[in-house]
Amino acid sequence: MIPPRFEYHAPKTVGEAVALLGLLGSDAKLLAGGHSLLPMMKLRFAQPEHLIDINRIPELKGIREEGGTVVIGAMTVENDLISSPILQAKVPLLCEAAKLIADPQVRNRGTIGGDIAHGDPGNDHPALSIAIDASFVLEGPNGRRTVAADGFFLGTYMTLLQENEVMCEIRVPAFAAGTGYAYEKLKRKTGDWATAGCAVVIRKTGDQVSHVRIALTNVAPTALHAEAAEAALLGKPFNAANVQAAVAAAIAICDPAEDLRGDIEYKTAMAGEMVKRALNKAWALCA
Repeated sequence: MIPPRFEYHAPKTVGEAVALLGLLGSDAKLLAGGHSLLPMMKLRFAQPEHLIDINRIPELKGIREEGGTVVIGAMTVENDLISSPILQAKVPLLCEAAKLIADPQVRNRGTIGGDIAHGDPGNDHPALSIAIDASFVLEGPNGRRTVAADGFFLGTYMTLLQENEVMCEIRVPAFAAGTGYAYEKLKRKTGDWATAGCAVVIRKTGDQVSHVRIALTNVAPTALHAEAAEAALLGKPFNAANVQAAVAAAIAICDPAEDLRGDIEYKTAMAGEMVKRALNKAWALCA
């Protein structure tokens, strides 16, 4: 289908974009990579009267370090995450996970901020952001505010991002030495959303788990922070029994929707398998 008519705007600064959002209100949508919004417009699930293209705002792109924090511009594309020397050294999970997102063509245009702000439980960066303890810098008419990834996602296509705000930055604490990490994702084919996915960040002291974050993709109306699964491991030896307890706790919070990727029982079981694989892979990388 062909999308309905709309007016196109191309602000050069975040301030201009925020002003346009305030002026145009709910009739306007931000255009980032476009891989989520444009298909919805073609199907007429979304019919904005105004598109505000933020691709020409240079301050929204790039990756830099600020002390022990890695700062990623919201309009940074997936391929730039993969090739970034800073991320490879400081937050390598994002580099590895980006390779599993869609296909090369999409990764050349799709942005990390667009993936997050869209609030789709099938997108990969919501769960990844929770696992890496990321926070998001949002700018609106009253200035900037910073919100944690954990708690940002409220439901399908629902986040704490207000209609008059622009996501500017993703801020991530650099991984401590010896951090293990993994993103395991089951999908039917290249380019598909996950049937189920799991992001893990873990550290150890001796033979015990001293830090762990577990988050799940596409097995509920929003990305899930598996806190009970973390509690099953934290401060305990990493062994098969404790891993299985974590898997069981993760399975217990799953609430997937049945679709062409599988029924509820299958998706829930695959979520458990992704948790198990991600935990074992991440633990093997711990130094």
